[in-house]
Amino acid sequence: MTVTEQYNLWLARATEDPDLTAELKTVAEDADGINDRFYRDLAFGTGGLRGVIGAGTNRMNLYTIRRATQGLADYLNASPLPKKVALAHDSRHKGELFCREAARVLAANGITAYLYPRLEPTPALSWATRYLGCGAGICVTASHNPAKYNGYKVYGADGCQITLEVAGQVLAAIERLDYFDAPKLADYDEAVAAGLIQTIDDRCLSDFVDAVMALRPGNDVSRLKLVYTPLNGSGLEPIRMLLDRMGVPAENVTVVPEQEKPDGSFPTCPYPNPEIREAMETGLKLCDRVHPDLMLGTDPDCDRMGAAVPDGQGGYRLITGNEMGVLLFDYICRVRIANGTMPKAPVAVTTIVSTDMATPVAKKYGVELRRTLTGFKFIGEQIGLLEAAGEKERYIFGFEESYGYLSGAHVRDKDAVNAVMLACEAAAYYAAQGMSLLDAVNALYAEFGFYRNKLLSFTFEGESGMKTMAGIMERLRAGTPAAVAGYEVSGVTDYESEGTGLPKANVLELRFANGAKLMVRPSGTEPKIKVYLSAVAGSEDAADAINTALGESAGAWMKE
Repeated sequence: MTVTEQYNLWLARATEDPDLTAELKTVAEDADGINDRFYRDLAFGTGGLRGVIGAGTNRMNLYTIRRATQGLADYLNASPLPKKVALAHDSRHKGELFCREAARVLAANGITAYLYPRLEPTPALSWATRYLGCGAGICVTASHNPAKYNGYKVYGADGCQITLEVAGQVLAAIERLDYFDAPKLADYDEAVAAGLIQTIDDRCLSDFVDAVMALRPGNDVSRLKLVYTPLNGSGLEPIRMLLDRMGVPAENVTVVPEQEKPDGSFPTCPYPNPEIREAMETGLKLCDRVHPDLMLGTDPDCDRMGAAVPDGQGGYRLITGNEMGVLLFDYICRVRIANGTMPKAPVAVTTIVSTDMATPVAKKYGVELRRTLTGFKFIGEQIGLLEAAGEKERYIFGFEESYGYLSGAHVRDKDAVNAVMLACEAAAYYAAQGMSLLDAVNALYAEFGFYRNKLLSFTFEGESGMKTMAGIMERLRAGTPAAVAGYEVSGVTDYESEGTGLPKANVLELRFANGAKLMVRPSGTEPKIKVYLSAVAGSEDAADAINTALGESAGAWMKE
């Protein structure tokens, strides 16, 4: 059908959610607005669905949710996998509705749906999928995206986001379906009475927190003073449960009041991402009054963790994702060797866009460092491979620059509950030596060199934006420069080509003679091109200057 025909069909059929009807009427005379909503189906991939909440095939709504879930149900019913699915949602708008609608579709297809009784984090969903022996899991979340977004992450039976192969099979099933007549629907209450929709018992979440606790090195954290923000998301319940079990007194934990309660509008942080200072700003202002040892923030689905520490000058300094990743990696190696718990042939995993500083740290401790494509699902896949080989204990840590960390095999995704535990343990460990976490970061720079990193994001909205992004990548591949900002290019890796040892990916990497690195990667979940910059030098300022110069050149590429 044409875009106009699609619009008219939705205007006639998409009547169950009055918000959608109202939205469709507002764009009746807006050709661009109609086109943007209907020019494509919302993309489905290894991360499931993610998009703006609203009306149309290119939006997140109950009809796109039902269609995707019917496709997933068809895939499950054609497979030998258990006919059970765990579901969770965070604080985003329509999250509970989307979760319930997915459960109705599953139930109508004879698949038992297990729902958390209230919002819970993505890692708790990964845990529940394996804990309950499910064939798949669904988490309704858009992670750290702005409030207008929601998403639909799909997990495999292993608790990891689905593979490229499975995503392809589910997508093929989805593409055979229309939006209104194909999805089967059960009456919710009748499905509950029949046992096809069940509530996940609170013991599941409690056991998840216990699994995180089992990874503790065991430092005394009772003197730690913390400020914590869940950024109006799902982290408050499990983080409070964790800190209580760790022995951090409740009176030592100050929760940022404006960001404590779930709120999908995220009123104090329009972009609820702990990577961004704006999201952490309200908590940082509270730190100036409370003076904690550590400020911690988790994103709405509590899989990313950000942190700030005293800067020694009366203020607080944010720790970057790469800095925290290397800090925790080094800390885990230190304490496991000291405790005699380091396994033989230990393995750590990070991504191709994460800091090169992990390489000398791994070498120091005799750890095999594996690098994967961007996305924690690939780190989870490496854990699964070790587990399949009977060597799960070899895995000691995984991290990505986008504030994702995991020190155990209890889940197959990044876990901010786990990360909070590690950050508190590390803070207590260094405090016993008269050091702050910032002192520890600076000591690592002094030992291994000043590896500095920078991320630039360039947004390209709408159908034309997607074409612009494709054109930029095509031009870069056709004419890779011999030098950028005066720095000689010493090597180029195109991850879309064979021979990288990794699955093909739309990523281009430039390495420079001075040890710097520039990587260009269109996002798989947002209309953005991300540029990852890395430099190493004898000081922070010198490394930052290299990244700034490279970033200015990359910015010019985005405007050509």
